[in-house]
Amino acid sequence: MHRITGKTGGENLIEMSPAESFNDDLNGYSQHASSSTGSFQHGQSGIDRQQHSKDSVFFRDGVRRIDFVLSYVDDKAGERKQERRKVYEANLAKVGLELETEDKSESEDGKTYFVKIHAPWEVLATYADVLKIKVPFKVNDIPEKSEMPMNWLSTPFRLPEHIMQPEPDYFTAPFNKSKSDFFLIDNKETFFPPSTRNRIVYYILSRCSYYRDECDDKDKKGIKRLLNNGTYTAAFPLHDCRYWIRSRDLNCESERNNLYKHWAGFWYFFKEQPLNLIRKYYGEKIGIYFAWLGFYTEMLLFAAVVGTICFLYGFLTYDDSQWTKEICSEEIGGNIIMCPLCDKKCSYWKLNTTCNSSWQSNLFDNVGTLFFAIFMGIWVTLFLEFWKRREARLEYDWDLVDFEEEQQQLQLRPEYETKCTKRKLNRITQEMEPYLPITTKCARMCLSGATVLFWISLIIACIIGVIAYRLAVYAAFASIMKDSPTNNLQVVGPFITPQLATSVTASCINFVIIMILNLMYERVAIWITDMEIPKTHLEYENKLTVKMFLFQFVNYYSSCFYVAFFKGKFVGYPGNYGYMFGKWSKLRNEECDPGGCLIELTTQLVIVMTGKQVWGNIQEALVPWLMNWWGSRKARNHPESLYSRWEQDHDLQSFGQLGLFYEYLEMVIQFGFITLFVASFPLAPLLALINNIIEIRVDAWKLTTQFRRPVAAKAHSIGAWEEILSGVAVLSVVTNAFIVAFTSDMIPRLVYMYVYNPTGKMDMKGYINNSLSVFNISAFEEENKPESDEYPSWFNSSITTCRYRDYRYPPGHLKQYSHSLQFWHILAAKLAFIIIMEHVVFSVKFFVAWMIPDVPSDVRARVKRERYLVQEYLHNYEVEKLKVQLSQNSNNECTCNPMIYPSLDKHEVLSECL
Repeated sequence: MHRITGKTGGENLIEMSPAESFNDDLNGYSQHASSSTGSFQHGQSGIDRQQHSKDSVFFRDGVRRIDFVLSYVDDKAGERKQERRKVYEANLAKVGLELETEDKSESEDGKTYFVKIHAPWEVLATYADVLKIKVPFKVNDIPEKSEMPMNWLSTPFRLPEHIMQPEPDYFTAPFNKSKSDFFLIDNKETFFPPSTRNRIVYYILSRCSYYRDECDDKDKKGIKRLLNNGTYTAAFPLHDCRYWIRSRDLNCESERNNLYKHWAGFWYFFKEQPLNLIRKYYGEKIGIYFAWLGFYTEMLLFAAVVGTICFLYGFLTYDDSQWTKEICSEEIGGNIIMCPLCDKKCSYWKLNTTCNSSWQSNLFDNVGTLFFAIFMGIWVTLFLEFWKRREARLEYDWDLVDFEEEQQQLQLRPEYETKCTKRKLNRITQEMEPYLPITTKCARMCLSGATVLFWISLIIACIIGVIAYRLAVYAAFASIMKDSPTNNLQVVGPFITPQLATSVTASCINFVIIMILNLMYERVAIWITDMEIPKTHLEYENKLTVKMFLFQFVNYYSSCFYVAFFKGKFVGYPGNYGYMFGKWSKLRNEECDPGGCLIELTTQLVIVMTGKQVWGNIQEALVPWLMNWWGSRKARNHPESLYSRWEQDHDLQSFGQLGLFYEYLEMVIQFGFITLFVASFPLAPLLALINNIIEIRVDAWKLTTQFRRPVAAKAHSIGAWEEILSGVAVLSVVTNAFIVAFTSDMIPRLVYMYVYNPTGKMDMKGYINNSLSVFNISAFEEENKPESDEYPSWFNSSITTCRYRDYRYPPGHLKQYSHSLQFWHILAAKLAFIIIMEHVVFSVKFFVAWMIPDVPSDVRARVKRERYLVQEYLHNYEVEKLKVQLSQNSNNECTCNPMIYPSLDKHEVLSECL
């Protein structure tokens, strides 16, 4: 075995010598000449297709497993494509892969060729060594923990043991080809599972060139480029069987069928997920996503229960709200005349017309909301800390403990290797490696940052447009709905107000804008990330993650931030109103609903969050199904023909490199909704829980039935998403403190009850009258007065004043219409509340984080035990190997001591590995 080149330019594929590839007969093709087409000579096969199983995952000899499939359509004008394929497949054969081609006459559509790829043992062993893939060397001898008390209670939620634990537990070590007899190799054909095999083959495909040796164009490399330029139409590993039935081939594992039966069915929604089987079939990266999603859903159960209790508290104390009773009473609310809410088209109105919205607001604006906001601040800490422990356990169970980011340097992106033409010396490896000059990197980063800022500015501009819409149409709704027939409806009539109509329509328009901008920005984000030329796949995903999340954060949350922290805060007062773009715009700043802005924030949150979740689930399930249904229509019309395993998979959708990225993004955006604004809607965790129960099964169903099998990939964590979740968790404490202080009316009520209640009693009588300031109607400017036909029938000349929501001195006072002392007392109380709540919650968060170790003690012990065993077994292995060598040379002149390799004591080995 020898390398073609060093580690420069990524040309690090290993060429197999004839001895290592068993025969130099075009990788075994001579012995199967009667049943196989050549890798670059497409002849008609003489084999009767009906003799083969539909679910065959083997070459025609029934022995060599198909590890990967390439497909292409041989168009007449594609001479360059034919040349590329010929050279590429020849280079694949040089590195030891075995190819078998299915002629287009064998395919369902009569146009598509399929190139089946098999990796023999020598290739697998060589690249397992290169990629440091961990394999078993000893059965795990650490006894399992004794079962917990009352463990039988979890029996209904468990799956069969052979599904949960598809393979025994082993101690593992990185594979070393030169020490292959050190590992537990029973059968070379099944030693590496299919997921590992397709990962190795894809590694080769991504780095194999399609240029001739005499060609100087080193940029022509990798299956991705061949797919982009149309040389091949698809490249994918095979599913092991049809999802709804087990394979008749006993050598086939039928793991896809097990996943469909025990995981993808919605009727299993209450069961645990078979994470080990998911990991074995799809790889660690997909496995850890579903582990995280399942854990997140489990933790949501606690938040949903507490949130529901808080909502029920608001519902049960519905009739105990003194301020709501005052608003709804004819004696108090019926005699309070309120100032117009807009210019010209809005008239004076009585406070008791907002009775229904006041009752609705009381469901969420109560003491239970404060408790729930504090609870969620602690819950999010527990979620993140316990996830770290679960993640540490998975890292050990899935052999990812030593999977560091440095290991991914072996897996540089082929795009990086080809686009970076300059080389520099790596001080550690002392080898020349590609690099991107700092000037080029800075220029690309600046362009990328400017593009992101432009799109974020575009979102803000759209939000401003929606706000302008709210301001413009409120007056129209107020005028139209004054004599609207909906007012006569007995059930819903009182609820349909101008405020509600404006809020709902604006939220729906905002949701549509969000969806449109998402579709546009996704392509832009991918383009600018490609332009930056990240070095590794991990770096690529992290860069894309940050860009997409920044955009989505502004896109989804900006409207909620507006309603929570800006709406109703810059209104001014009658006679001196604030306008959005100045008086000339006539767009008067919005006032909060008479019941408070909290109920409007709840409306905004419900529409955006629920709309996104429903639309996302429909899109995820329906779109792939429809596309697959349309793509396989010809096969349904010809049931008598053989629909082979590779053709079935070819007609499925491609999962794509970023398929998992969008799943994470969807869940992290949801996490933001249930943490950042949860003080306004305690039922948000319940909605998220219901959605996630469906989401897990929808994702499992589409991955198992609607998508081709993804290439297995390793990941030891959820990556940059973990840092984003931590950032959202910290920000959520601040936002919820501000929502309770500034958006809800809790602090003004408490200040009134303890300081300003004239009776001195600890009740809320008189609060409504105290919270409304007085304005002299005669001081209205002409442009603010209602039009003559807008006045209600009960209005007469004896009414000289109107009321508005604020704390200002009345007319005739020395400081008329300026903020009263009570306003400053309330502001001070709000700021004090924010500081106290943040310090209390952050103190508890940090204490909880300090109390809970990130790695469980038993996992730490197992890791140390495994490292100790690796050192001890390797040492003993080398000693025994040396003894054998010395005994074979005992007849030679060498008379040296056979124990020149000293035997280390166990405690010395242990101290080294610790």
